Amino acid sequence: MTHADDERTRWLALLVLCLGVLMIVLDTTIVNVALPSIRADLGFSETSLVWVVNAYMLTFGGFLLLGGRLGDLFGHRRLFLCGIVCFTAASLACGLSNSQWLLIAARTVQGFGGAVVSALALSLIMNLFVEPAERARAMGVYGFVCAGGGSIGVLLGGVLTASLSWHWIFLVNLPIGVVVFFLCRTLLPAHRVTAEAGRLDVAGALTVTASLILAVYAIVNGNAAGWGSLRTLGLLAIAALCFALFIGIEARMRHPLVPLGLFRARNVTIANVVGVLWAAAMFAWFFISALYLQLVLDYSPMQVGLAFLPANLIMAAFSLGLSARLVMRLGIKRPLVAGLLMASVGLMLFARAPVHGNFLADVLPGMLLLGLGAGIAFNPVLLAAMSDVAPSDSGLASGVVNTSFMMGGALGLAILASLAAAVSSGTQAAGASSLAALNAGYHAAFMSGAISAVAAALIGALLLRVREPNGDGAILSSDATGS
Repeated sequence: MTHADDERTRWLALLVLCLGVLMIVLDTTIVNVALPSIRADLGFSETSLVWVVNAYMLTFGGFLLLGGRLGDLFGHRRLFLCGIVCFTAASLACGLSNSQWLLIAARTVQGFGGAVVSALALSLIMNLFVEPAERARAMGVYGFVCAGGGSIGVLLGGVLTASLSWHWIFLVNLPIGVVVFFLCRTLLPAHRVTAEAGRLDVAGALTVTASLILAVYAIVNGNAAGWGSLRTLGLLAIAALCFALFIGIEARMRHPLVPLGLFRARNVTIANVVGVLWAAAMFAWFFISALYLQLVLDYSPMQVGLAFLPANLIMAAFSLGLSARLVMRLGIKRPLVAGLLMASVGLMLFARAPVHGNFLADVLPGMLLLGLGAGIAFNPVLLAAMSDVAPSDSGLASGVVNTSFMMGGALGLAILASLAAAVSSGTQAAGASSLAALNAGYHAAFMSGAISAVAAALIGALLLRVREPNGDGAILSSDATGS
């Protein structure tokens, strides 16, 4: 095979991997647009509706680490195909769901399949493209697909929910999954497994997932049960115990899910902390702004899809073009901080959106800033988290950074949705109208999300190791002190 053929094959393989990731991203944004319809059809309360999103995110986050390790041990291509099959089958179950519990159970399985696909897609990309300049371009394509999938998802979600029903937002994954499976078998190269065989850390995956589920359950039901109640405090204590048990397992396991020594690399640790805080803000924005548009401004599902479109198109354009160029020219830190601060301003604008808001004045400016911020910051966060990791640990590192996003998103969404519900109840009890009270709760959630994004920007600015691009496009540490 000539060098040109090899290069062509690698880029075709990248497109196949991104198509699989597209299905995962498509599912996430489609669901947000359809949330009010699902709530009305299956009888979810506003707080229990969180589980439609979090059932997916918790298993996604909890098993990303195991998915990356499985790929390292048994072959990335093989496990990627298994993840595609699992996700596609679970999508069918979601589409056929006619009860709350069936939908939540199917979303849980779907999260496991999505975890395997996402962890292994990113690690396969890192293994396919080892040169810094090529890797930056490949990550730009990956980021474009993630943001572009969001654009397709919000529109498709609006169209399918308005013209057919919310069930079709899941059924649309079926043809994509079939195409990805057969294209992977044809185009994706099968690499020899190089990781040392060892015992799988299933106990670690189960304890960290149980910790997250218990914490989210306690937070989501905290308003109803009482924050000082034995039930809430007991669940949070058990969640903390499970997490401590997870740390203990990782410290003693010969082949841990997360080698704790990985976090001695400062950029890995800081990038994951930033990822948790940023995801808390971004997932809450997607969830709560969809409710604001439909329940406060009375938008139809199609109008919600169109309202999200500017932000998603900007994320797509910046992830593909400007973000990669900014990283190559300015390094990792400055684009990361600038993007997070833009996103925080966008959330602050949503925190002042009135009950009788106007799209051009009250919705579009925040959407544009959030699209700019997310598009610029996405690539630097991933590159920072992967920058100090050996290629043989790429599956593990990609699992860790994606887990941070999912953990932050799930916990942040639970906390901010509960905060919104509590503020709404208190405002209505004080005599405000139902719409004004609902909007007051959303304002509190948006402002809290903005604070989280600002905290992420400050941590990145103060603690992330400075990266400087050299002459050939590689990004290098500026000094040994990590200043």
